[in-house]
Amino acid sequence: MTGLYLVEPVVAIYAFASFMVYPLAQQYVYRRVWQDLTNTTFSVVNVSGCATNETNNSRKYEEVERAASLFSLYNELFSLIPCLAVTLLLVAYSDYRGRRISLLLPLVGSIVYTVSFLAISFFELSLNLIIVANVISTLFGSWGTLLGGCFSYIADVSKDGKQKTQRMAGIEMVIGLFSGAASITAGYFLRATGFNWPLLTCSLLHFANLLYVVFVLEETVKVPEPADLQQGLPRFPLLKLVSSVFRLFASVNLRRNAILVLLLLAFTIFCYCNIGTTSVVILYELNEPLCWSEILIGYGSALSTTSFLTSFMGVFVLSYCLPNLAIVLIGLLSITTGLVMTALARTTVLMFLVRVPMVLAVMPAPVLRSMMSQIASKSEQGALFACVAFMEMLSTSVAFITFSGIYAATVAWFPGFCFLVAAGLCLIPMALIGAVGFLGSSKATVTEPLISEEETDSQSVTPPIN
Repeated sequence: MTGLYLVEPVVAIYAFASFMVYPLAQQYVYRRVWQDLTNTTFSVVNVSGCATNETNNSRKYEEVERAASLFSLYNELFSLIPCLAVTLLLVAYSDYRGRRISLLLPLVGSIVYTVSFLAISFFELSLNLIIVANVISTLFGSWGTLLGGCFSYIADVSKDGKQKTQRMAGIEMVIGLFSGAASITAGYFLRATGFNWPLLTCSLLHFANLLYVVFVLEETVKVPEPADLQQGLPRFPLLKLVSSVFRLFASVNLRRNAILVLLLLAFTIFCYCNIGTTSVVILYELNEPLCWSEILIGYGSALSTTSFLTSFMGVFVLSYCLPNLAIVLIGLLSITTGLVMTALARTTVLMFLVRVPMVLAVMPAPVLRSMMSQIASKSEQGALFACVAFMEMLSTSVAFITFSGIYAATVAWFPGFCFLVAAGLCLIPMALIGAVGFLGSSKATVTEPLISEEETDSQSVTPPIN
């Protein structure tokens, strides 16, 4: 049987299963914390708006909100270091042992997590076991590891820079479509069957995805023979991986290094602002005065994920008439406006309307990835996306921790404060993109290549500054 070179199904199934588990996990923790703190059964709200505005009821919500957000903080904190280390090593290691290893292990970790979560829910075990399960699963890799492997895979099979940008933007679109479908499904599935059946379904989806990677997906990196391994890599494997990452930033072309660092920093801060705030969005929607039900949360999450589709369309259309840097700036303005509106949203209608200015909020991610990839040679793609995945996981993990802490500290007097903080931080990547534009506008752009000549024989490289 001939294998396929389509990594998009892996992302689609993983996104659907993961984005179904994520809101389930937050709501499960919220309900368990509610029961522990109030000694009462959590009552499902069927419509938006709080049932009562009594002072005692408001205090209950604030206590539960604070405890749930702190639980999320501890969950991310304990899994941060193993997650970062495994992501960096696995994606870089895929340069030597093939891309599929960076896809297989995160799927194994996801199966471990969902099965453990199912056992905790079914037997009503201690909530702290969720943290334990999360730490164990991150030892196999995580969402960032799988995405790093997927983008490296796409860099291997893409013929030129244009195809690379389109397929990377397509990955973002696939994430949006299937995560949106999962968000809607999770709300109805939870209301109809409780937590156990959705968790079982997610476990089966991850297992089916694992079978696809093992038996269908073709490898793009030639794995060395055992005799070759004995002569080279195995003697100092960790040192080899570290040196490959070091060489990525040790180029003699200082302008190329500066542009790469600026792009990587802009991407990191963008992820911090864009993805980090998702750690408190559901808590914000559960809190007064919104008090959303699981159905409204599902619709809200699904509507948010449509930005992946509209951002893909934006990249596809705008790339014909605007330079890459302008596309990134438009995306940053989109997310900044949406975050400000989120901080001020006090009604269900306004909370839904928040998604309108954020229709292009995902555009910076694929464009920045493509720009970085186009100034790295083929031999550096694994190291590059290892660094990108590492920085993405670091920024999002730190963002989850910091925003959960900020939300817990400010929920009593201004629940939307953390969204204003994120909006202000979006000004930093805007300034970095301006610096990249300044470097790219110099005469050196025309006379000095950003990439070594070895790459021009195998692909047509499009400079990222246009």
